[in-house]
Amino acid sequence: MLNLAIIGGGPAGLAAGLYATRGGLKDVVLFELGMPGGQITGSSEIENYPGVATIMDGLSFMQPWLEQCFRFGLKQESKKVVKVVKNKDQSFSIFTDSGDEFKAKAIILATGSEPRKAGFKGENEFFGKGVSTCATCDGFFYKNKEVAVLGGGDTALEEAIYLTNIVSKVYLIHRREGFRAAPITVEKAKKNPKIEFVLNAVVDEVYGDKSGVTGVRVKFNDGKTKELKVPGIFTFVGLNVRNSIIKNDDKFICNTNETGQVEVDLKMQTSIKGLFAAGDIRQDAPKQVVSAAGDGAVAALSAMSYIENLH
Repeated sequence: MLNLAIIGGGPAGLAAGLYATRGGLKDVVLFELGMPGGQITGSSEIENYPGVATIMDGLSFMQPWLEQCFRFGLKQESKKVVKVVKNKDQSFSIFTDSGDEFKAKAIILATGSEPRKAGFKGENEFFGKGVSTCATCDGFFYKNKEVAVLGGGDTALEEAIYLTNIVSKVYLIHRREGFRAAPITVEKAKKNPKIEFVLNAVVDEVYGDKSGVTGVRVKFNDGKTKELKVPGIFTFVGLNVRNSIIKNDDKFICNTNETGQVEVDLKMQTSIKGLFAAGDIRQDAPKQVVSAAGDGAVAALSAMSYIENLH
């Protein structure tokens, strides 16, 4: 039986693995299908992590984490977890999509979040063929072309600014006049000559042909529409937490809020003893790398204390 299972390999999961193994805990396994690093690896630039003065992309930023976090004995299982169950003996069972079952004394949920769909017509049809949620992944395909960006938060504006280094023009579409993004980011975007603001508008439809997107129709609050002849649109309209693994028979095994975020106390303890949550999946998460890493450290220390007191 594992002492601790960490599900999710983003900043929260990796920090949890580092603190647990460096703290002397044995039999700690990180469940992450593919290369750990998390959603931040798709970010174009990180400039606000304390102690890291160099501005770098998310992939480069996370690279040293992998070496450091596996140095003290953390092991990885490259398997997709589909369900977590609390057993009568107080242990947990972890089921994977390949039919494997692992048992653990404690679990840290660090499954994070994923980009939310905007819900406009053509979004699903052209996803991956002109509709994207990752500027660093797909921006290169639109070199010297015009593209659209949908959203009004920090991510949307930051990625719009990043895209101006590649494309000829960015139409920034936002449903309101004001932005949720930090004022310094808004100011930077407004000063960028390659960004044209399309405000008080929503995307009505994305259309195209077999080769992909050929245009975006936006609809303004007054009912008027405008056609943007662009081959691509990047959407940044929020995140949904990845919580499906803690849902059994349409009920969550621990307490969650109305949006499905896991309720925790200051020790990252959920309503189920031995089950902890860290990072974007927990309630009121700031969705910042530094916060996720802090959550992971707290969760690991709490889990170690819980395991120690089992006997």
